[in-house]
Amino acid sequence: MKVSIIVPAFNEERELAGSLRSIRAAAAAWERRGWTTELVVCDNNSTDRTAHIAREAGATVVFEPVNQISRARNTGAAAATGEWLVFIDADSHPSPELFDDVAAAIESGRVLGGGCKVVFDTTHAGVRAAAAFWYALSRALWWAAGSFVFCRRDAFRALGGFTLELYATEEIHFSRGLKRLARARGQRLVILTRHPLVTSARKARLYRWNEVLKFFGKTLVTGGRTLRSAKESFAWYDGRR
Repeated sequence: MKVSIIVPAFNEERELAGSLRSIRAAAAAWERRGWTTELVVCDNNSTDRTAHIAREAGATVVFEPVNQISRARNTGAAAATGEWLVFIDADSHPSPELFDDVAAAIESGRVLGGGCKVVFDTTHAGVRAAAAFWYALSRALWWAAGSFVFCRRDAFRALGGFTLELYATEEIHFSRGLKRLARARGQRLVILTRHPLVTSARKARLYRWNEVLKFFGKTLVTGGRTLRSAKESFAWYDGRR
C-alpha cells in the first residue's frame, strides 16, 4: 500500500515546518504496517520561503501559479503516485493515532474516503463553539473538513478532483460527490472521531468577528456567490498570516 500526503501551501513559512514534522511523525503508523508514503507540497504561488522549507523537510514540491485551494490540491494530486490520497492543510497537526484510524478504515475495504474531527489550538469559547457546530454538521451530513480529507485515488479521478468553481467550501462539494460515488459502489464515507486533527485558530486572531459575520451574511444573501471569488473569500486568499 502506498499513501500520498498532499499539503497545499500559500505563504506558509510560519506554520509549514511544524506541520510537516507532525505529518512525518504520524506517518510512522503506516510505516509500521509496511506501507510506503510520499509527501507532496504544492506551493500555491507563495512569495515567502514556503517551497524552501518544504524541500528542506524532504517533500516533493510542485508549483501551482493560480491562488486557489482546489487548484493547489489538484496539482498536488496530479504529482502523487499513491493508491490513497490524504489532503492536510499546512497549519494542521495529525497524530499517529489518527493515521492508525485512517489505516483501519482503509483495511476494512468498506470505506472510499472521508475526514475526521477537527479541533483548534485555542481555548477561545467562540472558536470552540464554531468548531462544535461544524463537527455536528460534519457528522450529520458526512462532510469532511478541508483541513483533512482522504480518499482512494481512483475515486478522486472519477470525481475530477476538487471543483474549480469554488474558492471556499470546495471540500463540501467534494464530500457530496464522494458520498454519491461511495453509495454507487456499495461503500461509504467515514468521519473519524476518536483522535481529532489539531489545526491553527489563526483566523480567529487575524480577523475581527464583524468581518467574519459580514462574510457569512453576504454569502447567505447572495446564495453563495462569495464562494466563487477569491476576493470575496478574503480569509483564505488575502495573505494574512
